[in-house]
Amino acid sequence: MPEQPYDAILILSFGGPEGMDDVIPFLENVLRGRGVPRARLEAVAEHYYHFGGVSPINAQNQALIEALAAELKSDGPDLPIYYGNRNWQPFLVDTMRQMAADGVKRALTFITGAYSSYSGCRQYRENIMDAQAQIGPSAPRVDKLRFYYNHPAFIEVNAENVRRALAQIPAERRATATIAFTAHSIPLSMAQHCQYEAQLVETMRLVVEALDVENPYQLVYQSRSGSPHQPWLEPDILDHMDALAEAGVADLVIAPIGFISDHMEIMFDLDTEALHKGEEIGMNVVRAATVGTDPRFIRMIRDLIVERIEAEQGMEPQRLALGNRGPSHDVCPVNCCLLGVTAQRPRMAAQAG
Repeated sequence: MPEQPYDAILILSFGGPEGMDDVIPFLENVLRGRGVPRARLEAVAEHYYHFGGVSPINAQNQALIEALAAELKSDGPDLPIYYGNRNWQPFLVDTMRQMAADGVKRALTFITGAYSSYSGCRQYRENIMDAQAQIGPSAPRVDKLRFYYNHPAFIEVNAENVRRALAQIPAERRATATIAFTAHSIPLSMAQHCQYEAQLVETMRLVVEALDVENPYQLVYQSRSGSPHQPWLEPDILDHMDALAEAGVADLVIAPIGFISDHMEIMFDLDTEALHKGEEIGMNVVRAATVGTDPRFIRMIRDLIVERIEAEQGMEPQRLALGNRGPSHDVCPVNCCLLGVTAQRPRMAAQAG
C-alpha cells in the first residue's frame, strides 16, 4: 500500500466574533491597513450587534468539522482535523503552531468557499505562508484542496435547496417566480484577475440545468463594501429587487450559491435587509438554504481529500466535475487570483464571517 502523504486536515476560514466585546477588535483585524473610515467600521459592527455580537460562522464551521470527522472516521482516511481562521480565534498561526507541536508534517486544507478569487483563495495561501514564516522550520507544509463550484454534489444540493424554496411559492404562481442567484461582490479590478465571475455563472447554469425549470433567473451580488467610487460586480440584490418590482414580479427565490453556510452575509444582508426590502415593495421572497452540513456535501469534502491523496500516491483519481470547464486545478499557478492594481481588499469579499 502506498505511503499516506498527509497526516492532518486543516479547515481554513474567515473567522468571526464570539460576543459583543469581540466585534470591534475583529473588524479592526479585518480592516487593518486598508484606510477604512472609523464610521464605516462602526456601521458594519451594527450588523453583528444585531445578533448579539456573535458570528454564526464559528458554530457552522464546528458543525462542519464534526460532520467531516465522523465521515472520515467511518470511511477514512481517519486524519485529525484542525481549524484555523484569518481574522479571529482560533487564528491560523496558532493552529499551525499546534499542528507543528503535534508532529504534523504535511496537511491538506479545505477553504470554506467554493470559488477562486484573491480574497477566497490567494489571500488564504498568503496567510499560510505568513504563518509558516512565523513558526519557522517546524511549520507543516499545507496543500490546498481544489475548488468545487462544479462538483456534482455541490450542484445537486444547491439545486435541491432551490427546488424546496420554489415549492414554498403558491402553485399557481410558481412557474413565473424569479430566481436570484447571489454571491459576495468583489471589486472589478479583482474580478479581472480571477475566474470568480465565470465560475459563479457556471454554477448557476448547472443548478438551473439540474432543476429543469423555465423560471427566469439572474446572477446578482450582495454585501459590497469599500469606496463608492470603486466599481464592483453588479447588480446588487436590493437594486435587482427594485427592478423586478417595477417589472411586476410578485415572487422571488434568493439562492445564495456564493456561500456554503448561513453566516453573517446571509443572516443580515439577505434574511434581514432583503426580506425587509421584499416587505417594502410587496414582493414575496423565499431564501433557499446553503449546503451547510448536508451529508452529500460532507461526502464531497471526503472525496476531494481521497482524490488528492491518490494523486500524491501516483494513482489516477476520479476528479468529478460537471460542465465543460472541468475540475479546478490542485496547485495554483504563480499568477493566479492576483489582487489587481487598483483593488482595495474588501471587508469580506467572497469569504465572510
